[in-house]
Amino acid sequence: MISLFKGQKVDLTKNNPGLSRILVGLGWDVKKYDGGYDFDLDAAAFVLGVNGKVLSDADFVFYNNLKHSSGAVQHMGDNLTGAGDGDDEQIKVDLSKLPGNADKVAFTVTIYDADTRKQNFGQVSNAYIHILDEANGKELIRYDLGEDFSVETAVVVGELYRQGGEWKFNAIGSGFKGGLKALCQNFGVNV
Repeated sequence: MISLFKGQKVDLTKNNPGLSRILVGLGWDVKKYDGGYDFDLDAAAFVLGVNGKVLSDADFVFYNNLKHSSGAVQHMGDNLTGAGDGDDEQIKVDLSKLPGNADKVAFTVTIYDADTRKQNFGQVSNAYIHILDEANGKELIRYDLGEDFSVETAVVVGELYRQGGEWKFNAIGSGFKGGLKALCQNFGVNV
């Protein structure tokens, strides 16, 4: 297993020949928070073209659109509280089914209704993304985000990207203000 730091890029398929079906797990804990609301974080995936934008709004896979039309990306369902150990939300990706014009898959986490609930990523700890080989459950890479955030309500955690016929992973960890709407605008989804 390779443990990544922010900005690090690593080969995924080159180091794991035959790999096609992966499980992307995202997890987090909430620091002491007493605002009276649940803290609902949502993972999502954006299937992007070479320009870093979606080709259509259907390329945004999240709790209201659980499966990409190609069948390549499938969200495993919304966890409303993030309670408990292990992954809070998971997204399955079949690299062999991704359309030829799909250059990247960006993985994000947003805070649901953050403005109303006065919540932000400064109140979140132990956030991570890891990628497992779905066939055997082996953890291939892991990226722990650290505590770099304060007022942000959305984070691009990392991305899979195609290069020279292989898939690689980039540990991004960049925060956005404006939550899901800001992310959608960034990736060209109409909101």
